Amino acid sequence: MHDTTTTLPLHGGHTIPTLGLGVWQMTQSEETEQAIMYALSVGYRHIDTAKLYGNEESVGKAIQQSTIPREEIFVTTKLWPTDAFSAETALQDSLKRLGLAYVDLYLIHWPIPLFGDRVWKQMETLAQQGLARNIGVSNYSRTQMEELLEQATIPPAVHQIECNPFTYDRKLIEFCQQHNIVVEAYSPLTRGLHLDDATIVKLAMHYAKTPAQIMLRWALQKGTVVIPKSSNKARITENADIFSFSISADDMRRLDALSH
Repeated sequence: MHDTTTTLPLHGGHTIPTLGLGVWQMTQSEETEQAIMYALSVGYRHIDTAKLYGNEESVGKAIQQSTIPREEIFVTTKLWPTDAFSAETALQDSLKRLGLAYVDLYLIHWPIPLFGDRVWKQMETLAQQGLARNIGVSNYSRTQMEELLEQATIPPAVHQIECNPFTYDRKLIEFCQQHNIVVEAYSPLTRGLHLDDATIVKLAMHYAKTPAQIMLRWALQKGTVVIPKSSNKARITENADIFSFSISADDMRRLDALSH
């Protein structure tokens, strides 16, 4: 069991585990269920899905089969833009597929310019109803975040963006953190594209860790939540072993320099 209990505070009074299991590109299948059940067994307490992924039913089955109490598992799903006319209907449908009474976090998956104000008001209603304990966004620019904060009664608790040493928006991350919005890093492992990068490999050898662990630790030290995706038991375990070491300030700067 790894020390995966680290959390960050959300402005609504809840907390979010800093390590989660992403299930993007996992099919609606036994594979998804087994990956989630295994992740829960080794200490994960955060599962990130979306309507778009087509696997909410499998996520729900795994949670129901687990012996972990529901209130200890942080579940995220997302509103797809084509459902913008009725966020409540979309979330109710997701909850049915998940077999849950609420989600811990409901995100607008992509910016919806034509419906922006109205959609966020719907999201706020869902939070007030308790169907979503926290609400947030994904893939918003800094300008879009500023516009949202100007008109929001309940500000977004989380902003989920692509974030790894090779692709990150420092100014956007700083903006969110200044406004107490937790940044959640998707594709923290660059979908495997840079695991053989010379700097990553050298640092992995120096810290006696794997390249994936170096990249995930970098994201944690940036103050973000990480949601690496894997259905492989060995990698799920490996990705959880990122709380027992720290990357030095000099090495963090070396990793920062990988972004172009």
